[in-house]
Amino acid sequence: MTEQEIKRRIAEGRAFAKCNVDEESDYKSDQELKKPQPPLVKAAIKEDRIKLPTDFANLDINNNFLEIINTRSSHRVYTRNAITLRQLSYLLWCSQGVKEIRGKSYATLRTVPCGGARHEFETYLALRYVEGLKPGFYHYLPMTHELECLKEEEGFSDWIGASVKGQIWANKASVVFYWSMVAYRAEWRYGIHAHRVALNDIGFVSENLYLACTSIGLGTCASGAVDVNLADEKFGLDGDEEFIVLAQPVGTISQKDKQAELDFYAFVKEQGL
Repeated sequence: MTEQEIKRRIAEGRAFAKCNVDEESDYKSDQELKKPQPPLVKAAIKEDRIKLPTDFANLDINNNFLEIINTRSSHRVYTRNAITLRQLSYLLWCSQGVKEIRGKSYATLRTVPCGGARHEFETYLALRYVEGLKPGFYHYLPMTHELECLKEEEGFSDWIGASVKGQIWANKASVVFYWSMVAYRAEWRYGIHAHRVALNDIGFVSENLYLACTSIGLGTCASGAVDVNLADEKFGLDGDEEFIVLAQPVGTISQKDKQAELDFYAFVKEQGL
């Protein structure tokens, strides 16, 4: 890639990030044009559902918010122990749980903020070590707080690493969250500006998962480096109307691995940065 091409792409990226809405003051979204609203969530794919527990009082949750904020960090070293179904349920609730519906079916109010309450993401899971669940690929149904198993599968740890562009540390995760964007769900309201809004929205979701993991002693690390084609194919997405935008491995951690975590940043010392 030439230096001129690099500069051109950087300029395009900056323009996208700035997104000066005043320049398109005559533009109207499909919502403003009174076009039909898309569904709030994706319909279930399978008939069988797994009801998730909601009695979080039985979890050992750190309720000291400042301590959670101060101790939150990215973890890439996991012990490969299983997490409980209640822990997984808690993480799903904290990152995408539906608290109520606004109007008849206008919007979902969830545990995480979102531009226009569009909540344009679907949650998929590559699940390996969760008590009571078989390894495989799952889809979260937020309206009923249930899981559906898309496909049971063994021995796919190498696929996880490949799905996050060769980051093999993710292979040891208990579960990996993959969020897709159902594009028109945001475009209906925000149109040509929807994709910039979605970048903000996915950050809110990811941070909620970080804080939830920290509050129950689990580790996580979000990855924007995703092989979208590989992930889309695995979860049966068309790659146009719906596509994976972020992955976030979650696993059990140990204080004994603190040095191993620091080793990820050994280059800082080696290069004198």
